[in-house]
Amino acid sequence: MNKERVGIVGLGRMGGAMATRLAQRGFAVIGWSRSDAFGARQRALGIDAVEDLSSLAERSDVIILALIDDQAVHDVLNTLAATDLTGKLIVDTSTVSPMTLRSHQEAIGRSGAALLDAPIAGGPEMLLQGKVGLYIGGSPEDHERFRPVAETLSDRALHVGKLGDGASAKLVNNMMLMGLWQNLKEALLLGKSAGLSSAKILEILAGSPAASPAMKSRLPVISGETDTVGFPVSGAVKDARLVRDFAEELGISIPSISASLASFEAALAAGYGAADLATMVKLVADAD
Repeated sequence: MNKERVGIVGLGRMGGAMATRLAQRGFAVIGWSRSDAFGARQRALGIDAVEDLSSLAERSDVIILALIDDQAVHDVLNTLAATDLTGKLIVDTSTVSPMTLRSHQEAIGRSGAALLDAPIAGGPEMLLQGKVGLYIGGSPEDHERFRPVAETLSDRALHVGKLGDGASAKLVNNMMLMGLWQNLKEALLLGKSAGLSSAKILEILAGSPAASPAMKSRLPVISGETDTVGFPVSGAVKDARLVRDFAEELGISIPSISASLASFEAALAAGYGAADLATMVKLVADAD
């Protein structure tokens, strides 16, 4: 069976990694970025460029969105809904509210396309290796159509339910990670107050049952051995606010996320927005 043509909207770190991974595995990939009207990013990635969204839709079978926030997704879907999308499948991999895609389902359907949400758990390096998680929400038929692309990108592509449920699953996943960094910060605060050094606390925790792969991967950042950015503080603030706002809509109290958000916002205010999210913990480790 011939592979479907894939158009990627948003060619940042995640969209670029998706384009590279899919092109390397034989998919015809077309790209468009709202911030790159002249195609420099597409040329750097070795994929075809188009001038606008309607051209991308015309030349694609599956259209993947990899955008920064809810407003960007709203803007792109509003533009796409005004074009002929007959037979297209639109898949949003952005981290957004579960209500975002649901609010466009009717309009996109009238234009002839189907919608899936499939947010990604993992960073661009993992995506290039096909080792990320994909949490897919939408109809079984649309999920089945997307499966060849999903399984090229992910070794953990899970169909979790109806449209929007993928976004809910991603927020749950992110909550656990946000709580991890807040707990590590508080563990350092407690341990240092009790007279332990930051280095000794991190050594203890790195070998303990509490040590997760995420924590271990960021220890070089916390100890100052590297300033590599896996995911920036600014992104952590955006995602934590998204979780907070969705919890408020549902009437649920999530105090650990409130504490985590406050910590990330403090790091952002201190000028570390572009630094890796583990910098929030590093600031405590470095403090006298």
